[in-house]
Amino acid sequence: MAIDFFAIAPEIALTVTALIVLAADLALRGEAKQLVNPVAGLGTLVAIGFTIALWGEQRETFGGMFVVNEFAVVFKLLFLGSLLAILGISWRFFAEGRYFQGEYYFLLLTSFIGMLLMPSSRDLLLLFIALETVSVPAFVMAGLRKRDLYSSEAALKFFLIGVLSVALMLFGMSMVYGFAGSTYLPDIAAAMGGDAELTPLLLASVMLVIVGFAFKISAVPFHFWAPDTYAGSPMPVAAMLAVASKAAGFAGLMAVAFIAFEPVADVWAPVLGVLAILTMTIGNLVALQQRDLIRLLAYSSVAQAGYMLIPFGLARSGAPEVNDAAVSAIVFYLVAYAVMNIGAFGVAIAVNRRTGLRSLADYAGLAQKSPLMAMAMTVFLLSLGGAPPTVGLWAKFAIIEAALVEVTVFGIVLMVFLAINSVIAFFYYLRIVKGMWMDPAREGLPALQPGFQLSLVVLVLMVGTVVLGVLPGLVTDYSSLTSLLATG
Repeated sequence: MAIDFFAIAPEIALTVTALIVLAADLALRGEAKQLVNPVAGLGTLVAIGFTIALWGEQRETFGGMFVVNEFAVVFKLLFLGSLLAILGISWRFFAEGRYFQGEYYFLLLTSFIGMLLMPSSRDLLLLFIALETVSVPAFVMAGLRKRDLYSSEAALKFFLIGVLSVALMLFGMSMVYGFAGSTYLPDIAAAMGGDAELTPLLLASVMLVIVGFAFKISAVPFHFWAPDTYAGSPMPVAAMLAVASKAAGFAGLMAVAFIAFEPVADVWAPVLGVLAILTMTIGNLVALQQRDLIRLLAYSSVAQAGYMLIPFGLARSGAPEVNDAAVSAIVFYLVAYAVMNIGAFGVAIAVNRRTGLRSLADYAGLAQKSPLMAMAMTVFLLSLGGAPPTVGLWAKFAIIEAALVEVTVFGIVLMVFLAINSVIAFFYYLRIVKGMWMDPAREGLPALQPGFQLSLVVLVLMVGTVVLGVLPGLVTDYSSLTSLLATG
């Protein structure tokens, strides 16, 4: 079997970079270990170049298990762009802390290799390998604060719940394989779309496969690991888990849902629709009670996962227009979410870097200490809430647009909950904004010195949030191409 090496060039570039980073860490001493960060960044840029070169290509290798199309390329660019941003907010954080930098960057790159595999996978086994490649390094990264019991607890909780979800998913995959006689996603769809009787056990197995991805995207009730893990992890790791790891979970979930399980969409769509309602409502209501910024962002990310689950609830068997619109809405929302949420974590890192503070009360008067960081945080929070003129507004409109392709009673119910939860979210987002601009700053706090690299990342993401809000076509013109998922 011939291997198309150009199709897997981005993955190869990132793998070589991870090995170079590991070797460089062994050779470098003292402060020179910081150089592994720009090495990782250079390798990421090379991977981005290969990914752009694949734009417009239709390729497959490994017997059709791995495909390259516009859907895969859009996701790979999203992951690699997120990696660059996370590298930017990680440099000073890990250089100034007592962390093993080489191990962190090697694990980070390894996790992103799994993310690059996810949108190209068209086989259950390859999806599982990609998911575990994302998850296993994340288990370790969550506990990198080795002398902090809180961090160890967070990593252990993340690991135990992750292993449980994987066991359930593997059991479901084995049952699906037993029915279809294949792990190839189109073959599974053909088997389910035939005349064979779909037993309740098989449909339950389909839901078990989906449960594994529900853990990765922190959907209720599989979200319990997220707040503690985010709060106990180093902040750049929390940003990676909240954005890139969640996007990888959605990429895998879209592949199994809209390809392998599309013939039974009328079974899983209502379940995921109800899950969307529970996830966004519980996430927002619990976020209202938080006084720690990272835990607030964690529950906010749970709520955001609920918004992104809404298009799954709109899916229908044999309705390609509805399903294509749902996929496009999810992709657009993920791009918007990555820009604004990594930016919010970047500001949190800037504040924590000098003050060591994370309480919401400690953000009072931030505008007096650092107008740039206060302005950036305001833009990110308003965008997460969906205020104009930010990209968050259009992300929610993309979901509404998908619901209007074919109006149903359940779709209307989902839109009502979307509107209600958006209002709830504004309450705790605006509470932070009000504190930064209107409340007096605490006495004795040092001036913020976020550093050039972190400031640059935050500034670029802030500008991107506004520019994409004014010109959403920069993303929508390409996210609409992801309808090729169904034929990839």
